[in-house]
Amino acid sequence: QVQLVESGGGLVQAGGSLRLSCAASGNTFSTNTMGWFRQAPGKEREFVAAIRWNGGRSNRADSVKDRFTISRDNAKNTVYLQMSSLKPEDTAVYYCAATRDIFGTTMSLYDYWGQGTQVTVSS
Repeated sequence: QVQLVESGGGLVQAGGSLRLSCAASGNTFSTNTMGWFRQAPGKEREFVAAIRWNGGRSNRADSVKDRFTISRDNAKNTVYLQMSSLKPEDTAVYYCAATRDIFGTTMSLYDYWGQGTQVTVSS
C-alpha cells in the first residue's frame, strides 16, 4: 500500500506562486508515476501534470504547460508542483496520485490518491 499526503495549498493572489508537495510513504518502490490532478467546484477532476520516478519522462496539461513545473526528489519520496502566474481559474482542490505500473495522464490509470489540498487564487 502507498500513502500520499499533499501540502502547500493556500490562498494566493492572481499572478502569484505556490509550491505543492506530495510525500509518498509505504511501498513507494512499487509505484511508477506520480501525478497531479485538480477538481474545481462543479467540474470534473482533470489532469495537471505527471512524472515518472525513474527517468525523465513527464507531461503537463496544455492549460498549465507554461506556468507549472513538476519535479521529484527520489531520496525524499516527494513530488512537487511549482505553480507560477496563477489565475483564478486555477482555483481547485489539487490531488496527488500514483500509478503502479505505467506512465499516464488518465485518472483511471492511477491506483493511489491523496486527500487533496485546496488552492484558491483571488482576482
